[in-house]
Amino acid sequence: MPLLTRAPAGERRAAGGNLGPVTDFAIPQPLTSHGPARVVALCNQKGGVGKTTTSVNLAAALAEYGRRVLLVDFDPQGAASAGLGIASHDLVTTVYDLLMGSDVPTKDVILPTSYENLDVLPANIDLSAAEVQLVGEVARESALARALRPIEDDYDVVLIDCQPSLGLLTVNALVAAHGVVIPLASEYFAMRGVALLVDTIKKVQDRLNPRLTMDAIVPTMYDARTLHSQEVVERVREAFGDRVTDTMIHRTVKFPDATVAAEPILSFAPAHAGSESYRRLARELVARGAVA
Repeated sequence: MPLLTRAPAGERRAAGGNLGPVTDFAIPQPLTSHGPARVVALCNQKGGVGKTTTSVNLAAALAEYGRRVLLVDFDPQGAASAGLGIASHDLVTTVYDLLMGSDVPTKDVILPTSYENLDVLPANIDLSAAEVQLVGEVARESALARALRPIEDDYDVVLIDCQPSLGLLTVNALVAAHGVVIPLASEYFAMRGVALLVDTIKKVQDRLNPRLTMDAIVPTMYDARTLHSQEVVERVREAFGDRVTDTMIHRTVKFPDATVAAEPILSFAPAHAGSESYRRLARELVARGAVA
């Protein structure tokens, strides 16, 4: 994968400049050592908001900047695994086995990808049974945290791609995480559901994981040609202030094209504006301290 050597200049929040210019973020400094990882859950109970696209491409961008990254596919659809070229439906062991207390070590379930510094903990349809099977378990909300604990020193960042729900699997991700990043489609109905997600995050903070922080809300699927997208982002900024990232992910056909090719847009179309958006998001999250 290409490694950037300098930050691009002249970026703006939106094509056409409607939301004004923003300061770019510096290329992250190389790490002199690796681990322990900061664990970040990417979640939104609404589907179709670009959550898996953001998980895969943010992971790839951080890996480009020399971070050792583990992407945890925590959705029974296995989309994050497929997005990195992993045929998870053929696998014998997945994250499901770790949740169920299998004797298999976590490191033996993790798979390397064809991208330097980027590994994946895969999932497939088996994971859909975990929510029911965990109900009777002791400390059921901490199953993922227990599975990740042995490997956290091996990585700088662990990203968890959650399923689109607020069920037990998402609660497991929030208990395992240090922070939360919320990909939010620039659409009215997507915005309405954020309050419920924030309420769930606060409950997990209060009852299960006091260290959890809401690191960022990332506007996705932004279309600068429409007044609707601009108004949604402005309202989200009014409600959440500087928790909303300066970086916005614009809608483009290149994202589904890259998904069909089973690779991140950063390798599918490295010079495309969508690739640079995720590199910029990675730089911004490092600058915010959300990731290493």
